Amino acid sequence: MNSLIEARGVFKSFGQTPALRGASVSVGRGEIFAIMGPSGSGKSTLLHCLAGIFTPDQGDVLFDGQTVNAMSEADRTKLRRTAFGFVFQFGQLVPELTAADNVALPLLLNRTRRKVAYKTADTWLERLGIGDKGGRRTGELSGGEAQRVAVARALALAPKVIFADEPTGSLDSLTGEKVMALMTELAREQGATVVLVTHDARIAAYADRVAMVSDGLVSALDLSTVTASSTASSSTVPETTVSSTTGSSSTGSSTTGSSTGANGAR
Repeated sequence: MNSLIEARGVFKSFGQTPALRGASVSVGRGEIFAIMGPSGSGKSTLLHCLAGIFTPDQGDVLFDGQTVNAMSEADRTKLRRTAFGFVFQFGQLVPELTAADNVALPLLLNRTRRKVAYKTADTWLERLGIGDKGGRRTGELSGGEAQRVAVARALALAPKVIFADEPTGSLDSLTGEKVMALMTELAREQGATVVLVTHDARIAAYADRVAMVSDGLVSALDLSTVTASSTASSSTVPETTVSSTTGSSSTGSSTTGSSTGANGAR
């Protein structure tokens, strides 16, 4: 496998509480990779270390051959701003700004010309089925609409990696699957790698590979287990069927930044 991002023997603690205890994982270029685990297992901490948001206490994180934790804070910030896209459980949008403003903002921070930034924002909002919402403040949108704005914001940067931490956790099952179907389809079109944290087997079934984090360590998870669990659960979600572990799905409708805080192991 041609790895794009790796964690090698990563340890991370918050005060006296260990979150990761030598976690190692490797994610390939263009791969959709899901991380599962119970609450408090360290799965979100692992994602934040991979994204260069948290610095490991021990071990290394590598991106495209560079040791991320050896970079200066300024270089890590630039990396997150230019090479990574982020989608979080509650979107982390600026509610006072419009949908188009939120999508264009990271582009403007990267010195993209204003006209180009807003044209790009409009294009991605349209592709995500919410082109008519560009002028609406995100605080006025439904949960599903707001999360699609977050996906548009992540994809608009043409990132090499999209980090998604429980991206459907605040959505109902049907809306969540629509968002996932669009995010994975568009990421594959761009050739972007996706690192996804979820507790939901239906969402993990969109991934090419799944790993389990338990007590701060990473182990492989049998994809057939995820698929079986997803298939059993999908009967409760009308008009949506997960058809394989490679992220393909059929739905009844084609519609479908980083902010953290040291919130400990999740």
